[in-house]
Amino acid sequence: MTLTENRAEKSPAPVVRRRTRPDPSARSRGGQRFLLVGLTLASAYSLFPVWWLIVAATKDRVALYQTNGMWFSGWHLWDNLHQVFTYDDGIFLRWTANSFLYAGVGSLGGTLVALATGYGLARFDFPGRNVVFACVVGSFLIPIALLTLPLYLMFSEIGLVDTPWAMLIPCLINPFSVYLAKVYTESTIPFELLEAARIDGAGELRIFFSIVLRMMTTGGATVFLLAFVNTWNAFFLPLTVLRGEENWTLNLGLYNWTGKKMESGVDVTSLVLTGALLSIVPMAIMMVAMRRYWRTGVTLGALK
Repeated sequence: MTLTENRAEKSPAPVVRRRTRPDPSARSRGGQRFLLVGLTLASAYSLFPVWWLIVAATKDRVALYQTNGMWFSGWHLWDNLHQVFTYDDGIFLRWTANSFLYAGVGSLGGTLVALATGYGLARFDFPGRNVVFACVVGSFLIPIALLTLPLYLMFSEIGLVDTPWAMLIPCLINPFSVYLAKVYTESTIPFELLEAARIDGAGELRIFFSIVLRMMTTGGATVFLLAFVNTWNAFFLPLTVLRGEENWTLNLGLYNWTGKKMESGVDVTSLVLTGALLSIVPMAIMMVAMRRYWRTGVTLGALK
């Protein structure tokens, strides 16, 4: 027994190795690097066409075809701008005004209709509400181009073809804007506030214009911006319902200039590129101008 006990005492104890867990901070740094690389590539991919457009707008017709497309060669931007504004009796300015009319007024009216509709679907209980909302969501499946021909036939029957109303009326109805307004209303407009306003004697119109619209400023800005960009970039609808050159949008007018090269042999590529560069300036200004509304909405959501 003693010999056995001595041998047991002299035998080395087994070594237990603990597995070290990976450092969470190291994994976090690796994920941040991967995210940074992905965002950098996505930003470069998105800014690449804009950079090419800026460079091309500074070149004359000869340098546009004979020099490196990704770098500057001379500085003819002011000459190109002068030609754009004076070509064809300054029709570019008329197209720009038309685009502002269709996108600005149409989007503003469409935003008001979408906010009212979304508020009604979110905070009023009426028969068939679920059916109406299902129709709104189901309308997402219908492409806008599929509705262009019926709109043209309807507008031709009532004499609205080749008039500003042919562009403004379709801008008033946007199912996706209604959906966004409904979702935003459900998250920002409490029932208790509406009931308190009704108890104080406020009517429904006063509640909507005095309370609901003020609380939905961030959502309204988002809906307006999406509608503005969609209408500003519209092409197939104005191509179908607008005939006269004086009613064209900016995109449709620039497209017509590209066709003149094939018809008359006059190369207006520099004018088209310069006009395309000018066409993205209003959208950039709109993004910067409405940034404060989004910042306010994010801060409000954090406080809630």
